[in-house]
Amino acid sequence: MANEEQQRAWAEQGVDWVTHAAIFEAVLAPFTDAVCAAADLHPGARVLDVGCGSGALLQRVTERGADAVGVDISEPMVAAARRRVPTATVALGDAQTVDLRTLGGGGVFDRVVSRFGVMFFEDPVAAFANIRAAAAPAARLAFVCWRDGDNPMFTAGVDVLAAKLESPPAPPEPGAPGPLAFGDADRVRAILTDAGWGEVAVEAFDGVCDFSTATSDGVEERLTMLLANRTGVQARAEVTERHGADGWDAVVEELRTALRGYRVDGVLAFPGHTWVVTATNPAA
Repeated sequence: MANEEQQRAWAEQGVDWVTHAAIFEAVLAPFTDAVCAAADLHPGARVLDVGCGSGALLQRVTERGADAVGVDISEPMVAAARRRVPTATVALGDAQTVDLRTLGGGGVFDRVVSRFGVMFFEDPVAAFANIRAAAAPAARLAFVCWRDGDNPMFTAGVDVLAAKLESPPAPPEPGAPGPLAFGDADRVRAILTDAGWGEVAVEAFDGVCDFSTATSDGVEERLTMLLANRTGVQARAEVTERHGADGWDAVVEELRTALRGYRVDGVLAFPGHTWVVTATNPAA
């Protein structure tokens, strides 16, 4: 079965994402806006959201008057999206292989959108060809993905936790399924072209990942996210086993101190470097 590793990973990570959805959605709001602008949404359009997660982009699409269908590989996130956007169709499935027309109740899609949901395919060319098969002639594809280079979203504080592990995870192979799989713009263009999409455009977009709230500088919010992810959970288990609860408390305080170093004008916020990608399904 395609994408088995990602299915297992997101069954676990999806729970953490849903638990802390309010933090994630606030931090990623600029990228939701960027996808909506690039997609040129209009009332009555039939829209497919690939990797819809807990439904933030899906909700925005429905607010624009579109007929929205979401698909995701993570059961916890699909359940959350169904609760969040009850007017949308939300299905559990692998967009690389599933019949997306049937999944969405029949008919082709005028728009295909995604916010950080398309970088996890085992075979991205096959996935985008399958997605295109569900798209209407002249349909527009618009998604946002993380860019190569320094992205503090993946380093700020993570480095502190990784340093506590006996065997820190090796950096992913270039292009391997994961958040940074589409960091190379030329590779993205090649994938979409090989999948049959036309008029491919890849534009740099830098949004501000702002963790602050009305009552917080954002340090505790970032800390919560880090401690809930796989590296944080593993670091806690290893440090506690070796040094006890006091040792872990010291690591958490070290992490807080490191995160405070990222504050700008009193709040924790840093740039998120991304690509906004658009393409068109050639007319028949």
